[in-house]
Amino acid sequence: MSFSPQSKVWIYQGDREFTETEMTAIRQQLNDFTSQWKAHGHQLQAKAEILYNYFIVFIVDEATAGATGCSIDASVRIVKGFEQEYGIDLFNRFNMAYKVGQKVVVVNKEDFETLITIKKVTPETIVFNNMVQNLADFETKWEVPFRESWHNKVFADLL
Repeated sequence: MSFSPQSKVWIYQGDREFTETEMTAIRQQLNDFTSQWKAHGHQLQAKAEILYNYFIVFIVDEATAGATGCSIDASVRIVKGFEQEYGIDLFNRFNMAYKVGQKVVVVNKEDFETLITIKKVTPETIVFNNMVQNLADFETKWEVPFRESWHNKVFADLL
């Protein structure tokens, strides 16, 4: 299945890593959901995946049918269900994700600020911009050096 660069993207970041067992169950539920995901009766061209054991990413190509408020609400409901079922927080926008080598680390905002202050997070550290909204930006601006991200503006006084 091919998706246009303008396809809509939603990213949910966990506050902890998913276990292998959780990922197997969640992937199955995501596949079942996206295969039947509709907006006003029209099947959405959609997929969802788990990346780095931390991120649930939904992609909808709106060339065929656009996501609507109700269809977006349905995706939010399934994510909230994962929160309840697996005891994971997927909606806390104050958790920051960054990479140490190839490993993803998620910390709260205060700990992230401390890491910047003590130079454990530097302008070169890869951070995740979960605010990207389309596939083109997801592919080019989701994983970026701190200096090129919104993080740099918010935390500039700590560098």
